[in-house]
Amino acid sequence: MKLFNLWFCLLGILVYEGFCMKVKYDGDQVLKMIPQTLKHAQFMQGLIQEWMLDLWKPVMVEQIQAGREMHVRVPFSHLQEIKEKLLQNMLPYQILISDVQELVNRNTPIETKMQKISLDNYDYTKYHPMDEIYDWMEQIQLKHRDLVTKHFMGSTYELRPIYYFKIGWPSDKPKKIIFMDCGIHAREWIAVAYCQWFVKEILSSHSNNKLLTNVLKQVDFYVVPVFNIDGYIYSWTTERLWRKNRSPHNNATCYGVDLNRNFNSSWCSVGASRDCNSQTFCGSAPASEPETQAVANLMERTKSQILFYLTIHSYGQYILLPYGSTTNPSVNHVEMTKVAEAAAAKMKEKHNIVYTVGSSSVVLYENSGSSCDWAGDIGIKFSYTFELRDNGTYGFQLPAELIKPTCEETMTAVISMMEYANEKYLENSAKTVTFMWLNVLLSCAVCMYYALLH
Repeated sequence: MKLFNLWFCLLGILVYEGFCMKVKYDGDQVLKMIPQTLKHAQFMQGLIQEWMLDLWKPVMVEQIQAGREMHVRVPFSHLQEIKEKLLQNMLPYQILISDVQELVNRNTPIETKMQKISLDNYDYTKYHPMDEIYDWMEQIQLKHRDLVTKHFMGSTYELRPIYYFKIGWPSDKPKKIIFMDCGIHAREWIAVAYCQWFVKEILSSHSNNKLLTNVLKQVDFYVVPVFNIDGYIYSWTTERLWRKNRSPHNNATCYGVDLNRNFNSSWCSVGASRDCNSQTFCGSAPASEPETQAVANLMERTKSQILFYLTIHSYGQYILLPYGSTTNPSVNHVEMTKVAEAAAAKMKEKHNIVYTVGSSSVVLYENSGSSCDWAGDIGIKFSYTFELRDNGTYGFQLPAELIKPTCEETMTAVISMMEYANEKYLENSAKTVTFMWLNVLLSCAVCMYYALLH
């Protein structure tokens, strides 16, 4: 029997990488609570540190505050004792996820990929492993070579290639850029799904959409479908709730850097940790990670052209503005807020889902070293972090049936931002006609003036 199990395990590794190594969450629960007092908040901070619980919201124990909602994953082995401690301290809780592993099983495809995918049957309403995404990128480039080029941006720590799409009509004139990346945190699969959805929508609708027709003549979309490739693969093969990349630290006793704490913007000052075991480990130095360097180098080279930087995450339902490390707003905070609020209104219109707008430090929690803040620091005019669905019912394991509505509402927000860019920062036919008539009227006025003089 043992020999059979060994062969079965080896077969599993061949069929699906990491099959026998998967971290299990059987019986684990995610609890929601709101500390009502400072004493409650301090109690929860101590409890999480003592029992080494997985804090989902906020992401650092120091950010637990009275009156602010928190979500924490409790292992089954500690569940009864933790619940008793909560009741003893008169801290009520709600069960958000009753069995984490059951949710993981339901939302993680287990079928084996035996051959290359086809664009004709590519399913944008399911989650895809990295090998399928690589295939998808190759086929997108081949099918839409008039509009799409695929570019090498850099390599991950484990030497996997990071590619981005450049989508736009060729032009002799300098073009503006809308830069989008997805999947900076490995477990946020809905973010990766959205980048694919976005590419699909742009390519399928641009020919009969006047807005996109004009935008694609003057704007190139730079789309990074998966930022943290090593971590994303690890979340499929080994540990579904893995967040960071996979670089080793402290003589390989711990792994991974939170890439959204690794940019050179108030690096590791607040809302980040220097402990390599922490989910928010900021790395050994700003931009210490090859993934961060790859994205930062590309953005540095093109920053004068980048009009919008959009980084896609989950969960919580926010459109976040810089900054996370200070309450001081960005120089164009008023305009950025106006654009984000219009986008959030469009999202609510689509499926009646509310997204909160504001700087991270004000509406969510403090953090430093984020790509959104860094983009603001280098002069990119509009820099936003999207935190997609949901509010904690599923957390990082949004069911596949919610991919479509989530992507649809997010698409309305991005289109809203494009409309603003088209109206305020691009040339368009309406502006041209208006300018032409103003010239005609001015010419007529001048002619009448000289006629009256004579």
